[in-house]
Amino acid sequence: MDFTAWVSRSALLFEGGGVAVMVVGTIISLGLVAVQYRPGGGEHAFRSFREKVGRSILLGLELLVAADIIRTVSEKPTREGVIVLGLIVLIRTFLSFTLAVELEGHWPWRSAELRGVHQQGRLMPPDSRSRPGAETRAPEE
Repeated sequence: MDFTAWVSRSALLFEGGGVAVMVVGTIISLGLVAVQYRPGGGEHAFRSFREKVGRSILLGLELLVAADIIRTVSEKPTREGVIVLGLIVLIRTFLSFTLAVELEGHWPWRSAELRGVHQQGRLMPPDSRSRPGAETRAPEE
Protein backbone atom coordinates (compact mmCIF):
# COMPACT_ATOMS: atom_id res chain seq x y z
CA MET A 1 0.00 0.00 0.00
CA ASP A 2 1.48 3.33 -0.99
CA PHE A 3 1.50 6.41 1.21
CA THR A 4 -1.38 8.18 -0.55
CA ALA A 5 -3.70 5.20 -0.13
CA TRP A 6 -2.70 4.86 3.53
CA VAL A 7 -3.43 8.52 4.21
CA SER A 8 -6.76 8.29 2.38
CA ARG A 9 -7.79 5.30 4.52
CA SER A 10 -6.70 7.16 7.62
CA ALA A 11 -9.04 10.01 6.68
CA LEU A 12 -11.88 7.49 6.24
CA LEU A 13 -11.13 6.04 9.68
CA PHE A 14 -11.26 9.51 11.23
CA GLU A 15 -14.56 10.20 9.49
CA GLY A 16 -16.00 6.90 10.69
CA GLY A 17 -14.69 7.60 14.17
CA GLY A 18 -16.31 11.04 14.19
CA VAL A 19 -19.69 9.66 13.17
CA ALA A 20 -19.36 6.75 15.61
CA VAL A 21 -18.52 9.09 18.49
CA MET A 22 -21.62 11.17 17.78
CA VAL A 23 -23.95 8.17 17.44
CA VAL A 24 -22.56 6.10 20.32
CA GLY A 25 -22.21 9.19 22.52
CA THR A 26 -25.87 10.06 21.95
CA ILE A 27 -27.00 6.52 22.74
CA ILE A 28 -24.87 6.38 25.91
CA SER A 29 -26.12 9.83 26.93
CA LEU A 30 -29.71 8.70 26.52
CA GLY A 31 -29.02 5.60 28.60
CA LEU A 32 -27.29 7.56 31.38
CA VAL A 33 -30.07 10.12 31.57
CA ALA A 34 -32.74 7.38 31.56
CA VAL A 35 -31.01 5.60 34.46
CA GLN A 36 -30.58 8.83 36.44
CA TYR A 37 -34.05 10.22 35.67
CA ARG A 38 -36.30 10.79 38.64
CA PRO A 39 -39.93 11.91 38.55
CA GLY A 40 -40.13 15.68 38.61
CA GLY A 41 -36.56 16.06 37.38
CA GLY A 42 -37.42 16.55 33.72
CA GLU A 43 -35.59 19.83 33.29
CA HIS A 44 -32.43 18.51 34.94
CA ALA A 45 -32.61 15.37 32.79
CA PHE A 46 -33.03 17.46 29.64
CA ARG A 47 -30.07 19.70 30.50
CA SER A 48 -27.91 16.70 31.37
CA PHE A 49 -28.81 14.92 28.13
CA ARG A 50 -28.25 18.07 26.08
CA GLU A 51 -24.81 18.62 27.65
CA LYS A 52 -23.72 15.02 27.13
CA VAL A 53 -24.92 14.95 23.51
CA GLY A 54 -23.28 18.33 22.88
CA ARG A 55 -19.95 16.98 24.11
CA SER A 56 -20.31 13.93 21.85
CA ILE A 57 -21.05 16.14 18.86
CA LEU A 58 -18.12 18.40 19.72
CA LEU A 59 -15.69 15.47 19.83
CA GLY A 60 -17.17 14.02 16.63
CA LEU A 61 -16.77 17.35 14.84
CA GLU A 62 -13.13 17.54 15.92
CA LEU A 63 -12.51 14.12 14.37
CA LEU A 64 -14.30 15.15 11.17
CA VAL A 65 -12.15 18.29 10.89
CA ALA A 66 -9.07 16.11 11.40
CA ALA A 67 -10.28 13.84 8.59
CA ASP A 68 -10.65 16.84 6.28
CA ILE A 69 -7.15 18.00 7.09
CA ILE A 70 -5.71 14.53 6.52
CA ARG A 71 -7.57 14.31 3.21
CA THR A 72 -5.83 17.45 1.93
CA VAL A 73 -2.54 15.59 2.21
CA SER A 74 -3.78 12.55 0.28
CA GLU A 75 -5.49 14.25 -2.66
CA LYS A 76 -4.06 16.41 -5.36
CA PRO A 77 -5.37 19.89 -4.51
CA THR A 78 -7.50 21.73 -7.05
CA ARG A 79 -8.87 25.22 -6.65
CA GLU A 80 -12.44 23.94 -6.37
CA GLY A 81 -11.41 21.19 -3.93
CA VAL A 82 -9.54 23.62 -1.70
CA ILE A 83 -12.50 26.04 -1.64
CA VAL A 84 -14.95 23.26 -0.78
CA LEU A 85 -12.60 21.89 1.88
CA GLY A 86 -12.07 25.35 3.32
CA LEU A 87 -15.82 25.91 3.59
CA ILE A 88 -16.36 22.51 5.21
CA VAL A 89 -13.61 23.11 7.76
CA LEU A 90 -14.90 26.63 8.40
CA ILE A 91 -18.46 25.40 9.02
CA ARG A 92 -17.36 22.51 11.24
CA THR A 93 -15.00 24.77 13.19
CA PHE A 94 -17.78 27.33 13.68
CA LEU A 95 -20.10 24.59 14.94
CA SER A 96 -17.41 23.33 17.32
CA PHE A 97 -16.78 26.85 18.57
CA THR A 98 -20.45 27.63 19.22
CA LEU A 99 -21.00 24.27 20.93
CA ALA A 100 -18.00 24.86 23.17
CA VAL A 101 -19.30 28.30 24.17
CA GLU A 102 -22.74 26.87 24.89
CA LEU A 103 -21.43 23.93 26.94
CA GLU A 104 -18.71 25.76 28.88
CA GLY A 105 -20.49 29.09 29.34
CA HIS A 106 -17.45 31.14 28.33
CA TRP A 107 -15.18 31.79 25.37
CA PRO A 108 -12.85 28.85 24.60
CA TRP A 109 -9.70 30.94 25.03
CA ARG A 110 -10.69 31.66 28.65
CA SER A 111 -10.68 27.96 29.64
CA ALA A 112 -6.98 27.77 30.46
CA GLU A 113 -7.10 31.11 32.25
CA LEU A 114 -10.04 30.06 34.41
CA ARG A 115 -8.51 26.65 35.20
CA GLY A 116 -5.18 28.25 36.04
CA VAL A 117 -6.71 30.79 38.40
CA HIS A 118 -8.54 28.09 40.36
CA GLN A 119 -5.56 25.70 40.38
CA GLN A 120 -3.19 28.36 41.66
CA GLY A 121 -5.57 29.08 44.50
CA ARG A 122 -5.91 32.76 43.66
CA LEU A 123 -9.68 32.51 43.76
CA MET A 124 -11.91 30.56 46.06
CA PRO A 125 -14.28 28.06 44.42
CA PRO A 126 -17.55 29.63 43.23
CA ASP A 127 -19.63 28.06 46.03
CA SER A 128 -17.53 29.73 48.77
CA ARG A 129 -18.18 33.20 47.34
CA SER A 130 -21.90 32.89 47.96
CA ARG A 131 -21.48 32.51 51.74
CA PRO A 132 -21.74 35.70 53.78
CA GLY A 133 -18.33 36.89 54.88
CA ALA A 134 -16.45 34.60 52.50
CA GLU A 135 -13.43 36.19 50.92
CA THR A 136 -13.01 36.20 47.17
CA ARG A 137 -9.29 35.57 47.47
CA ALA A 138 -7.58 32.59 49.05
CA PRO A 139 -5.76 33.34 52.30
CA GLU A 140 -2.09 34.22 51.89
CA GLU A 141 0.39 31.68 53.21
